[in-house]
This record gives sequence, C-alpha cells and structure tokens, in this order.
Amino acid sequence: MKAAVVVFPGSNREQDVIRALRVGTGHEPVKIWHADADLPAGTDLVVLPGGFSYGDYLRCGAIAGRARIMDAVRAHAARGGLVLGICNGFQILVESGLLPGILMRNAQLRFLCKMQHLKVERTDTAFTRAYAPGQVIEVAVAHGEGNYEADEETIRRLEGDGRVAFRYCDAAGLVGPETNPNGSTHSIAGIYSEKLNVLGMMPHPENLIEDLVGGTDGLGLFRSLSAA
Repeated sequence: MKAAVVVFPGSNREQDVIRALRVGTGHEPVKIWHADADLPAGTDLVVLPGGFSYGDYLRCGAIAGRARIMDAVRAHAARGGLVLGICNGFQILVESGLLPGILMRNAQLRFLCKMQHLKVERTDTAFTRAYAPGQVIEVAVAHGEGNYEADEETIRRLEGDGRVAFRYCDAAGLVGPETNPNGSTHSIAGIYSEKLNVLGMMPHPENLIEDLVGGTDGLGLFRSLSAA
C-alpha cells in the first residue's frame, strides 16, 4: 500500500493521518504539496486530510478543489485508484467533482467538536472490510460545515446504489434527528463514488487509533486499507 497525503495551505490533520496509515497499514506514507503536478509513481491511495485549506475562503474546499494536484487526483480516481477525504478533505472532494453534493453550515450554525457514533453501512469496500456489517463505531467530529446536502435525485441514487458509507447514530445504532449532530440529509456522515474507490467522510477516524487517546474504533478503516 503506497499512500500519498496531500498537504494544502491550512491543512492541520496530515500528521494524524500519516500516523494512522503507518499504524494501520504498516507502510510509510509520503506527503505531497498542493502545487505538485503529479502523484508519486505507484501511488495506491491518496488522502486529503482535515484542516482549513486556504483558510476556507469562498467555500470550504472550493479553492483546494481547483489546486494543481487535484488534476492528478482526479486522474488517479478515474483509473480506479483509492482516494480518501476526511472532513475538509470531504469538502474538497465535492468541490473538485469527485463526489456529488455539498457540505453546508451545521444546522445549529456552530462548530461541533465531540465524540460521535457512526453506523457502518457496508463492509465490502476497500475502506471498511475490517468492520462488521452494521457495526457501530465511535470516532470524533470537528467541523462547522458538515451538513451534507444534495438534490433529491442524487440522494435517491446514493441510497439506491448503496453508496452511503457511514451514518450518524447513537450507541445502539439508532439513526434519527436526535442522533444527527449537524442536520445532514438521511444522517449521512460519508459517501462513496460510483466505483466505491473514493470515500469522503466528515468524522475523523485517524484520531481514534490508540487506547491512549480514547479508543481504537477508527483503526479498522486503516487496517481495511492494508489489504487493498
């Protein structure tokens, strides 16, 4: 597994992702800069980490979605290469056209930073094979614009094609308005591309990989990638 982590001006979670990839896959990822034109030869996985790329000017992820490196990321995804966008990385993926929809201001119009339960919707992807079907995991959320929205046809297509990756829920796996922290349509916390090789998610699995910091529920995602 050869992974490349893209760093934009304002990224601040790249070191967390690098450590999670190192622990979960046993391989050492490389950092690449937003102004680079190409990915390292043989790249299997590209990760867009969390943060505030370009200061979140215009819209979250809007400028980063048009960065030079994103042409190479789009080409990588078109070839079937794996792409993971976490938090701001998810926002970049929708702004770059790699995933549908948009991330809006949280319904409460305030920044959220807390632990959150998620329901794993499917386990036959490169990102989730280490989990059990319907498993409830607990990771962290930290965002002000995590409210996933899309037009009705897009939502129907995502649901019908099984492209919802994670949903916000409670500890028992119950999904509903009371367990939805930001107002996302259908409690969506993450989605896949049509080929299931691109995953965007708002929560931060990279921060829950060691018991020392509160749990290891995020580690399954990175262990899943070790077999990709």
